[in-house]
Amino acid sequence: MTKIGFVSLGCSKNLVDTEVMLHKINSAGYEIVSEDIDADIIIVNTCGFIESAKQESIDNILDLAWLKENRNLRGIIATGCLTERYREQVFEQLPEVDAIIGVGSLDKIVDAIKAVERGERYSSFEDKNTCPLGGDRVLTTPDYTAYLKIAEGCDNCCTYCAIPLIRGKLRSRPIEDIVSEAKDLEALGVKELNLVAQDTTRYGLDIYGEYKLAELVRAITDNTNIPWIRLLYCYPDKITDALVHEMRTNDRLLKYMDIPVQHISDRILRGMNRHGDGKTIRDAVRRLRKSVPGITLRTTAMVGFPGESERDFEELCEFIKETEFDRFGAFTYSAEEGTLAAEMDGQIDEQVKQDRYDALMAIQLDISTRLNEKKVGKTVTVLCEGFDSVAETHYGRSSADAPDVDGRVYFSSKRRVPEGEFVKVRITEALDYDLFGYEIR
Repeated sequence: MTKIGFVSLGCSKNLVDTEVMLHKINSAGYEIVSEDIDADIIIVNTCGFIESAKQESIDNILDLAWLKENRNLRGIIATGCLTERYREQVFEQLPEVDAIIGVGSLDKIVDAIKAVERGERYSSFEDKNTCPLGGDRVLTTPDYTAYLKIAEGCDNCCTYCAIPLIRGKLRSRPIEDIVSEAKDLEALGVKELNLVAQDTTRYGLDIYGEYKLAELVRAITDNTNIPWIRLLYCYPDKITDALVHEMRTNDRLLKYMDIPVQHISDRILRGMNRHGDGKTIRDAVRRLRKSVPGITLRTTAMVGFPGESERDFEELCEFIKETEFDRFGAFTYSAEEGTLAAEMDGQIDEQVKQDRYDALMAIQLDISTRLNEKKVGKTVTVLCEGFDSVAETHYGRSSADAPDVDGRVYFSSKRRVPEGEFVKVRITEALDYDLFGYEIR
């Protein structure tokens, strides 16, 4: 039996695609192995969003090529965003790859494997705007948490972003399909459901003619008992009154929202083709904090966009200081082929970008430390994720911490707490991004 290995790179949305392909491979009777060295064929689900992600994808493929030369690996299949975007160049630039499929051809993964088994090269790039959405999955996340992709593609067309070129136009999944998958995930033991899309707040506009995220959340709540439902990738200009009401009144919709703002300077926001201006962003933050007391707000910002002046950057710094986001990440602008911003005048020096990134993250480090210190003495609900035998302490996440991107809560207990169990933790100590405490019962 051919043994299949898998490397999944990039975002949580890409991870969902990986899980769909794993189910198809498993259903076809192949054995899935966790160690690369044991695999006959390895599939690399690539990312192609920015330059560093593309390089990571290429490096992974080149590392695996060593196994073809020195071990039993018979083939490498590349899938995902990098292959979709550079379909004409992959075989030429990466001869180590034996098969490639685009984002619209996930259902062809078994055909790709069979072609490699026969020693043939294979490629498939079906229409990404008409291919099926969703599908059965093999979860690669721990049993208690999962991502649920509610839409594919994006219509926002930010000038720096290649996602519409790679993933196509916005395509929302019907509410009933998403609810059905949520019920399946609940049956598998999922206790935390993280809703993802390129822009979750735009959900439903293409098939229902209006924003339907609030209605979707209510449908999931009404048809499952999943205790934690989390929203990621919510754009500040599309946060409806219905969504705010749902977050305020629905106890199972976590008081947590990820709202990527990218900048605050009106001039830069216009250059990015972001919808809404600085006032829109500030109003969204004020409205959420007023309407949903205790809400945790996460955001991201980009530095070094073409033409970003020192004044623009200082405005961004002041905004971050005054707003005090609970969670914050920054990244440097990457000029991506095929995007409007890549052709703009005023490209910023790489060292300037890095200096601005470092300055922003230093500001957030101070904010995060102060906000964490305010939690000392309080009790929080924590989803246990494991036990660190070296440090001899349990660890997990509170409702204010999304998987993979936010901090952790470390805690002691008089018992060995099972993974996936909710516990009450009294906070006794705060670090920059993490908290420490002990279980109370």
